[in-house]
Amino acid sequence: MSTHDFIAIGLGPYNLGLACLAEPVDGLDGVFLESKPDFDWHPGMLLDFATLQTPFMADLVTLADPTSPYSFLNYLKWSGRLYPFYIREMFYPVRAEYNAYCRWAAARLRTVRFGHRVTLVEWDDADGLYTVTSGTADGTAVHRAPRLVLGTGTPPHLPDACRGLGGDFLHNSGYLEGKAALQGKESITVVGSGQSAAEIYYDLLAEVDVHGYRLDWVTRSPRFFPLEYTKLTLEMTSPEYVDYFHALPEATRYRLEAEQKGLFKGIDADLINSVYDLLYQKSVTGPVPTRLMTNTALRSATYDETAHTYTLGLHHAEQERDFTLRTQGLVLATGYTYRPPAFLEPIHDRIRWDGRGRFDIARNYSIDTTGRGVFLQNGGTHTHSLTSPDLGMGPYRNSWILRELTGREVYPIEKSIAFQEFGAPEGVAS
Repeated sequence: MSTHDFIAIGLGPYNLGLACLAEPVDGLDGVFLESKPDFDWHPGMLLDFATLQTPFMADLVTLADPTSPYSFLNYLKWSGRLYPFYIREMFYPVRAEYNAYCRWAAARLRTVRFGHRVTLVEWDDADGLYTVTSGTADGTAVHRAPRLVLGTGTPPHLPDACRGLGGDFLHNSGYLEGKAALQGKESITVVGSGQSAAEIYYDLLAEVDVHGYRLDWVTRSPRFFPLEYTKLTLEMTSPEYVDYFHALPEATRYRLEAEQKGLFKGIDADLINSVYDLLYQKSVTGPVPTRLMTNTALRSATYDETAHTYTLGLHHAEQERDFTLRTQGLVLATGYTYRPPAFLEPIHDRIRWDGRGRFDIARNYSIDTTGRGVFLQNGGTHTHSLTSPDLGMGPYRNSWILRELTGREVYPIEKSIAFQEFGAPEGVAS
């Protein structure tokens, strides 16, 4: 059993960034527990052509500490790829290279413990410490600390219609692993409206004539929405907007959360154009065996084990018409939804919950009743808006968390960066 200043659970990019920023802080003792044997970020979607939707400066550390040895540019220098990246003249890293960068950083940290699957978190009132129990290859490990940082990520989301569905359908998180078997089928349907759906459709469309399958793309969105990436919209990933959004009434925040999904779940505009260009290219020699269906929601799904075929019950929203679609292959590019980890149940009463049963996340990213003991990475679009899943805001959030952990501002925290004002001015504007 070991005691630390804090325990971080889960090692996605956000907690990995915290580990990088915390390492040089004198007198701060933290440990990072991750269930996987090593770092691997969305391995099922590391397509050759896929890039991040944020620039390379939105790495693990740069926006908090540009001098950190854990920057993406330092990784490129170390790997001998800095000049090729410079000549490429593109801000957006290839996703597989970003994953390799994160693996490089994780391998250099002394505080990371892979192969630790946390099973239980308890509170010791006498000592004022959390006890974190994890299973390892060697048995059980126990760590204790007065503070926790949760970075367990968001598990794959399955539509209600597909819960308990049989067959070999894929969620986008397992796409690459199942791609070869998928392409051996006579028909494939992709369900989803965001970046992952578009990437999978484009990837399958590129080889549609090689394998001879029919390819359909079904989305409930009224059109293929591009990710809005204009500069004044990007100011919504600012300290001022977090302050503004967090102070709104709960009902207003939930309404805005639903309305703002297109701001962080849209499709890269260049990819939308590439899909069209590829469709046009393939149509030169004849009709392309594909259909793109918008305004279409998945209402039901069944699987015929004899025919190895899915029957999808679909509903067209604008025409208010129901219809069915049969397909052998099914890819659910339906994203991820945050769920509180089961290991938190013993400390349920120490957590703040809002009116809808979700974490009531304070402005300083704490979720416990003391406001200084348990902090959350991501999972906060209902309290911190689109800044919650934004990679570029990870270093900003970690600067806040480090200030709470140490009682001092280790890295300067920006207070005001936006040109625009998000709320009504106080008093009379002049």
